[in-house]
Amino acid sequence: MTTGTDRPVDVRLDAEAMEYVRENRRYVPRREVVAYILFDVAQTFPLDAYADIKERFNLDVLHVSLALKKYVDLFGGIWDAVNDVLIGGIVDRTRTRWGKFKPYLVALAIPGTIGSCLYWLMPLFFSATDETAMGKFAAFFAVSIINETVGTFRSIARTGMLATISPHPVERTRLITLAEVLSFGDNVPRLLMSGFIDLINNKKISMSMKSLYVGMGSFATVAAGLMSFYFALVAHERIIQTPEPPQLKQSLRALVHNKPMLLITLSEFLGSFSLSTGMTNYYIDVLGSASIKLIVGIPGGFVSTPSYAWVPWMRRKFQTRTLWILGAMSSDALMFLVFLFGSIGGVTHGLYKKIVPMIVAITIQETLAMVFWGVRKVIPQEMFNEAMDYGEWKNGYRNEGMMSVIRGLAAKFVSTFGQTIKTWLMDKMGYDQQAGFLGQTDRTKYYLFAMATALPFASNLLSLIPKLLYDLGGKKRDLMYAELLARREEAGAQAGRQD
Repeated sequence: MTTGTDRPVDVRLDAEAMEYVRENRRYVPRREVVAYILFDVAQTFPLDAYADIKERFNLDVLHVSLALKKYVDLFGGIWDAVNDVLIGGIVDRTRTRWGKFKPYLVALAIPGTIGSCLYWLMPLFFSATDETAMGKFAAFFAVSIINETVGTFRSIARTGMLATISPHPVERTRLITLAEVLSFGDNVPRLLMSGFIDLINNKKISMSMKSLYVGMGSFATVAAGLMSFYFALVAHERIIQTPEPPQLKQSLRALVHNKPMLLITLSEFLGSFSLSTGMTNYYIDVLGSASIKLIVGIPGGFVSTPSYAWVPWMRRKFQTRTLWILGAMSSDALMFLVFLFGSIGGVTHGLYKKIVPMIVAITIQETLAMVFWGVRKVIPQEMFNEAMDYGEWKNGYRNEGMMSVIRGLAAKFVSTFGQTIKTWLMDKMGYDQQAGFLGQTDRTKYYLFAMATALPFASNLLSLIPKLLYDLGGKKRDLMYAELLARREEAGAQAGRQD
């Protein structure tokens, strides 16, 4: 069968082909489904997954000077982008009896867990040093770079594994939805952190911040590592790779000729210009309570889970690009309204400093945003998988490793400078690491509020343009999968005859 092309999509598809595309086939056994769900939990269980928690770890416990940390942000981000290309090429050229991605998930599960634990254990080794101590800075720099490198291998392998765990789009969507709905407890460590931070700041318990971050950070890392290791052991790749791996030139050409992936890449690149200091800093330094994050999310919790049930209906009724826009922009747009509300009264007497009205406003924002939570979590993941399938359909080979690298490469360069700018802005806005609980000036507090509520929406508007041009859906998508699934059946039969 020939590879796909951008042919007209008014081709009549026979009923048998369409039934094959849309039927609920099951390739993944129950044990692997459970492992898939646990693996999804493991992505957001450790505190490493939350940039705001890591930032508070430095501000409250480790105390690496912001003036020095910006160099770690800059160099680390540049290295992240550079090593992506090298590692993506290595992964794409891997061919083993266990598959293309599984060897990396298995081999790096334990080293990656150890490296992440060392990050949270650093205060035990540098407890008495000041903000500019070079020994502490060097250790922080080294651990960050090593973890970034190992994390890149694991991230690329994870993306590829999840895209090839099933050859059928309906089952992949089902797995994504199951994982999102049943991933109970994935953010428990973060919620516990919010409560303990408040208890410590208000002197309700005698535990130190150092003990909290070291203990919770290490526990969550080990637990997530075990879940990831279990998935790596039982998971299987079910899409046959071409015997000869694609070259770098082919991967670059594949991106140019893969319109869906090109638009996803461009949107994420433009979206990486978005800046924010994070709501956690606002909750702690302005409103005086990290637990507000838990409070404002309670009503939305009753909406988020049912929102997954609406995804199949919304996919039938709306274009993919419409759902992509709703999922990506609705929360930020609603948060911009919160900014306008909180700014009433100005910098000195603004509502943004008053805990009751702000809890009400943010609770409403969180609840309305949860209406599209299922769309936000399912659609982008399946869009990436579909774009990889489109590349296989059009070019005749898959290159998940380099494609995932190229997809995020330009965005990482921009976000690297964005993180550096964020650290620089916090320094320039007058953020004082020694000010203590609620000790920042009104001017600094307002800047923290504005950069957490208004700036993300304003700086993310450019990413809308590629979303409006996305067109992989309807008959074009049906045609792709009808041909692609038949081609895979034929390839599997040929492989069976050769064995």
